[in-house]
Amino acid sequence: MRAMQIGHHVIAVALTVIGAVRAIDDGTPVAASVVSGAAVLAWHAAGTLAPARVRPRRVVVWWLVGFAVLWVAAVAVSAEFVWLAFLLWLLAGHLLPDRWAIVFSVLVFAIVVGAPVLHHGATTYANVLGPLIGGIFALGISRGYLELLREAAERERLVVSLRRAKEEMADLQDELALAQRRSGAIDERTRLSRDIHDTIAQALSSIRLLAHAGSGSTHDDGAARTLRQLEALAGESLADVRRIVAALAPAELEDDALASALGQLLSRLHDETGVQTELHVYESLPALPIHVEVALLRTAQSALANVRLHAGAGRVVTSLIDDGGSVRLDIIDDGRGFDAGRWEPADAGESSGYGLKFMRSRLRELGGELTIESTPGEGTALSASLPVEGSAEGRS
Repeated sequence: MRAMQIGHHVIAVALTVIGAVRAIDDGTPVAASVVSGAAVLAWHAAGTLAPARVRPRRVVVWWLVGFAVLWVAAVAVSAEFVWLAFLLWLLAGHLLPDRWAIVFSVLVFAIVVGAPVLHHGATTYANVLGPLIGGIFALGISRGYLELLREAAERERLVVSLRRAKEEMADLQDELALAQRRSGAIDERTRLSRDIHDTIAQALSSIRLLAHAGSGSTHDDGAARTLRQLEALAGESLADVRRIVAALAPAELEDDALASALGQLLSRLHDETGVQTELHVYESLPALPIHVEVALLRTAQSALANVRLHAGAGRVVTSLIDDGGSVRLDIIDDGRGFDAGRWEPADAGESSGYGLKFMRSRLRELGGELTIESTPGEGTALSASLPVEGSAEGRS
């Protein structure tokens, strides 16, 4: 754009000077030639040097019309100012829609052809063919330049979009790495707490019970006293072990992290959009490995983002279900829905966007599956299922 502006100024100055000099050589009074040229340059500068933000489309069009009127007045002074028609054709191609640019250019061409006749009573083929070729060339240059600008803007938009996607991907990788490290630490703490509970704590509890039973059945006062001391010591040690187990137990498992996070997501959705939300969590839901919780949470985030952006829903119901050896996350909305028949696992990236594809890919890596049921106008039901590795214990 800057190059185009500089080119316009150079062309305006050059053509105006040529026109004024030729007008003076042709016998036009010097004052009239200089004033006409100066007026043309002043009008051109006033319009092109103003900041773009104060040049609305309508104002620019009227400025071009005024420039054309001023040019006609200069041509009336001397036919040599027809040279400026080339600049008008460039501006028309740059500032006007296609149809109006052509109409404007034809009118300018008519004046260019008629000016020699009005001033000298005759014209030549060169005075007709030269401007015709020049006008077509100038109009073509301007339209081509506009297309280049549009392509450059589109490329810039794509570059910005790719850069943002790259940054988001890097953030996601960092987040996943942190989640993996955190998952490892939580798994290790859980293993230690269970091992201590199942071995040392159980042994101390058995020692305490045996000592209590022995102290009540013996008639030896010394032995009874020793057994009572042993019982008390075992009880104190058992209390210490239980405190250690409680400290090692991950807070996330105690506080139902996944259910809590889903509740926060739904609350945020309600606060920001007004959509009514419900969350149902089965009491029999087993303790979930951290990677399962992370995968289901990411799926819920993507699904609720789709609800926010595309569904136009008034109500969303989310359920976390114990499905006998697996856990299932159901998200149902009453929004506008879509043609689920177009969403096939093989070509999900083509027909349903990358969101569903990435959700399904994440779940399949963990042995799970994603199911979509939707009909235009009847809402959408999304179901994400993952196997629960190991624990059959319920959450306590």
